[in-house]
Amino acid sequence: MPDPALDIQHLSHDFGSFRALDDVSLSVPHGGFTALLGVNGAGKSTLFNLVTRLYNSRSGTIRVAGHDMRTDPGAALRRLGVVFQSRALDADLTVAQNLMYHAALHGMPRAAARARLAEVLAQVDLADRAGARVSALSGGQVRRAEIARALIHRPQLMLLDEPTVGLDVKSRAEVLALTRRLIADQGVSALWATHILDEIQPSDGLVILHRGRVLFDGTAATAAPDGDLTRAFLDLTGVQA
Repeated sequence: MPDPALDIQHLSHDFGSFRALDDVSLSVPHGGFTALLGVNGAGKSTLFNLVTRLYNSRSGTIRVAGHDMRTDPGAALRRLGVVFQSRALDADLTVAQNLMYHAALHGMPRAAARARLAEVLAQVDLADRAGARVSALSGGQVRRAEIARALIHRPQLMLLDEPTVGLDVKSRAEVLALTRRLIADQGVSALWATHILDEIQPSDGLVILHRGRVLFDGTAATAAPDGDLTRAFLDLTGVQA
């Protein structure tokens, strides 16, 4: 049986005297969509920063497709594609220039990167915008370009940190549908951090993170057998409606 796309065991992280993550364990299976659900301040971004090695973890283990982030970070990071909550593309460069720069960071030969560039832009429905400056794109197009950038080096796991924040309803639905399509078509795994419950389907994997602790790890259908995920989330977290 293959290793999980992401396996986190007993991960904790402190900022001074504040414990942002407390003994967090979770896994993301291959070819699956897992939602990381929590209110703002739950610890979602801290978790992503540890998985992407923007922060160094001092306790617990993080493995990406079987590769330990502490002992073999290069191999782990090569299998990881990331869409950060804050915009990460250079607005003064074209979409193609942004993606080619990212490909170069991953050591892709220029010819292979150009071929892959055309492929991923077609997958995110931006083939006609390769030469456009990022500053000229809509919010939804920017997000799709960031997904293309995260895919260019063929990762096995996608991390998406609140990717629909700031988007209108139509663009939010398009970005979510695109991510689900990529999983179905390519077998890429995704950990989708959100605080929006209607982005989650009953068949999705679900991890509920609250005040730095995992309160639930299973499927959305198991968390809410009656289909009322809002009530299940409120009951687990104690958050007031």
